[in-house]
Amino acid sequence: MAPPWAVEMVREVCVAAGVSAPVVRWRSARRPGSSGVTRRSAGSVSVTAGTDPTDQRLTLLHELAHWLGPVPRRRRGRVQHYEVAFDLYRRYDVGDADVLLHEGGRYPSALRHARAAGMAGADEAWQARRDALLARASLRGPRRVLVPEHIVRLVRDGRWTRCATCGVRVVGPTLARLRRRSGRHILLSAG
Repeated sequence: MAPPWAVEMVREVCVAAGVSAPVVRWRSARRPGSSGVTRRSAGSVSVTAGTDPTDQRLTLLHELAHWLGPVPRRRRGRVQHYEVAFDLYRRYDVGDADVLLHEGGRYPSALRHARAAGMAGADEAWQARRDALLARASLRGPRRVLVPEHIVRLVRDGRWTRCATCGVRVVGPTLARLRRRSGRHILLSAG
């Protein structure tokens, strides 16, 4: 059962947007972070609420952004609901620092969207994440060539498509591109 503040927030957001409210499924977890999922086809928003109240509000508003936003359309990693989410965060007094900490920690791509929206502190958070990734990469040793450059020949392996030469799974846009025209790749060690 969702807490009264969450039920009221869902009602307010949906009335303001002129849409019907989803069924809210709520459960508690013994961890600080919350998670959620929006199922338009089922007419529901589910939240697994952690112990951090700010993260609970942020997660519910994020899921409501999925509910209100355009029909999900992913194109090269671009997610369409962040404009709606950032507007909801501002309307419900979730501070920019909390948005960057929680949303940016859970979904690093949110930092790119926050920068594009001109959110205060987004540039610094994005740069800090980049610096952390570079520092982590510098700790790894040099990469070694495991399989030299070769033409990718696609073969089926159960439900997966693999390169016949090196055995690497090929998925997503790379698979679609290689089905249209041949390509080459190289297999490197992780370091």
